[in-house]
Amino acid sequence: MRKSGFQRRKLSLTSLIDVIFLLLLFFMLSSTFSQFSEVDLATAGQGQAPSEAQPIFLQLRTTDLSVNARAVPLAALAEALRPLMSDETQVLVSASADVTAQRLTDLLVTLRAIPGLSVQVLVPS
Repeated sequence: MRKSGFQRRKLSLTSLIDVIFLLLLFFMLSSTFSQFSEVDLATAGQGQAPSEAQPIFLQLRTTDLSVNARAVPLAALAEALRPLMSDETQVLVSASADVTAQRLTDLLVTLRAIPGLSVQVLVPS
């Protein structure tokens, strides 16, 4: 006599593997691959002689950028700095607390392309 009742079927993993491969393919194709740049951050050294030239003060906020308290777009930063530069110009960058790291990196990459600048990022203590 056979027992009547629930009979277990074997579980097929083929469809589960197909779903996993489809998800893997979806996430690989939908992700973005962006190129990250590397920025050297140098801290101020002790015992340096004070420079004769006046430093340029850059204030970076989430929506705008100001050079010596004058609003300047990031694309026109090099042209705005040229009249203020001497042979060895020091640029002090102050970023507000809500500025993203990407925005700060974009500014530092733009400043690195301008020859003759010494850039220091001010951090709140």
